[in-house]
Amino acid sequence: MSKTKLLLDVIENLHGLADSLQIIADAMMQGELQDSPVTKSPEETEEQPEPKHDVTLEEVRAVLARKSQEGFTAQVKSIIERFGATKLSEIDSKDFEEVLLAAEELTND
Repeated sequence: MSKTKLLLDVIENLHGLADSLQIIADAMMQGELQDSPVTKSPEETEEQPEPKHDVTLEEVRAVLARKSQEGFTAQVKSIIERFGATKLSEIDSKDFEEVLLAAEELTND
């Protein structure tokens, strides 16, 4: 692409930006944007707890399979046994998040 073509593209983009800024300025002058706050209210700035994600059996199975393939087969088996089970499907679904956390701690350090 030639330098002239690049410069023409930049100029065209600048014209588009200028048009967009003009539309915003016109809207502000007409009061259309006055209702939108620039800063957040105190309620919005407070940290909202993220909705808790229910971990599924499939997610746990995928992570444990990956860890097993990475050479952590014995550790994966130990994690399953820690929850009083001999296989993953025997673990209570309320414990899946804790199983995932334990599996994620397995690293090749």
